[in-house]
Amino acid sequence: MSLLDSKLQDLQNRLHKKELSVSDIVGESFARVREVEDRIGAFLTLDEEGARSRAAALDRSIGDGGAKGLLFGLPVGIKDNIVTKGLRTTCASKFLDNFTPIHDATVVQKLRDAQSVTIGKLNMDEFAMGGSNENSAYRPTRNPWNLEHVPGGSSGGSAAAVAAGEVFFALGSDTGGSIRQPAAYCGVVGLKPTYGLVSRFGLVAFASSLDQIGPVTRTVEDAAYVLQSIAGHDPLDSTSANVDVPDYVSALTGDAKGLRIAVPKEYFGEGIDADVKEAVLAALKVLEAQGAVWEEVSMPHNEYAVATYYLLASSEASSNLARFDGVRYGVRASSAESLLDVFVKSRSEGFGDEVKRRIMLGTYALSSGYYDAYYLKAQKVRTLIKRDFDAVFERFDLVLGPTAPTPAFRLGTQVHDPLTMYLNDIFSIPVNLAGVPAISVPCGFSRDGLPIGLQLIGKAFDESTVLRAAHAFEQATEYHKQRPNL
Repeated sequence: MSLLDSKLQDLQNRLHKKELSVSDIVGESFARVREVEDRIGAFLTLDEEGARSRAAALDRSIGDGGAKGLLFGLPVGIKDNIVTKGLRTTCASKFLDNFTPIHDATVVQKLRDAQSVTIGKLNMDEFAMGGSNENSAYRPTRNPWNLEHVPGGSSGGSAAAVAAGEVFFALGSDTGGSIRQPAAYCGVVGLKPTYGLVSRFGLVAFASSLDQIGPVTRTVEDAAYVLQSIAGHDPLDSTSANVDVPDYVSALTGDAKGLRIAVPKEYFGEGIDADVKEAVLAALKVLEAQGAVWEEVSMPHNEYAVATYYLLASSEASSNLARFDGVRYGVRASSAESLLDVFVKSRSEGFGDEVKRRIMLGTYALSSGYYDAYYLKAQKVRTLIKRDFDAVFERFDLVLGPTAPTPAFRLGTQVHDPLTMYLNDIFSIPVNLAGVPAISVPCGFSRDGLPIGLQLIGKAFDESTVLRAAHAFEQATEYHKQRPNL
């Protein structure tokens, strides 16, 4: 059995008994990368020299009496929009092809403090704009379960790397489902924490009121360990919440007894794939058999979530990406003859089509004469969507539904149809608009053998209940043990 299939606790026991070294684990990770990466395309940058040097240093620390957590020595991949000191960070954009940060993001520093080993930066949709990983300026990532299908996006590289066994866990970012949707497509676990629980300092911003960093892992228990390491208040992030961080691992009781689950009827209407609907309803029965109770509810403003999201997210993107102008950092157009030329040509050459599309949409929504009609109205609808969740959570602990309306689609079939692509996020977007936590866990397979994801949504800062329910379902099923045949 590969070391990358081992339980975290078993690995730590072997490390401390010196039956195994960190260098062994990191070496196996790079061996797996060399074996499958030409087919998967999950990584944009690898840091083998730095990773092996850090592994050797951690090996020397074993036996020194210092505390060693469950992430000690584990290889991790970081989504390429999270800055890493001295390690190229491109956001999968030609605009940042030459950008090497001078500091670490807070989450990267926290993983370093937990003594994990970063092996490289993961592919993504450019500036996190996309749902298939086909918008990467470098190459698309492929789904390990079927190489002709997308891995989802924008954190497609993160999900594919974990599913393919290249790393134990990865970090992604979630603006409208960009952790959960690829996790569902790739048959792994993806957790989007409450807005403000995990620091965004060092995350290249897409939509600042929606973005959140979270883990992509093989199991719910692994997700709890990673969240424990990266959660907490950060004075460097003005939107970071100063709340206590509970022991998430202790919440994993293995049962769902007494949990009250709301099932929105809007999540099972027109457009949902039959295999997805069947798998998610079967998952609901599993939780019911474990003692959970459920009831159908209505969340009437869900139908407006996609339009609301793309107005707000594009508006914020228009503002956030204004800094990429060819002057301060990033690639500058070589043929520019004036300052205006620098701006126009650098942005024209540096940004891909989807990024340009969203900048233009956002600039239009914010422009004089249209602000009230579009941006302000979208903010009001966002409030109504949040109130839908508030009303449901007065009576229920969780909201259950599919992560995405379909399994992973084939490469090239939707990338030129933005509206169809945007609708793939219909179940994940409301979570970001409301700022609440949600997790995607594997709950079955389509007739074509592609993974299906179950989404569990919780109250703000109640990740413990979300993890508890997801873990209970996971313990009662075998889906998380399935591996793609590469």
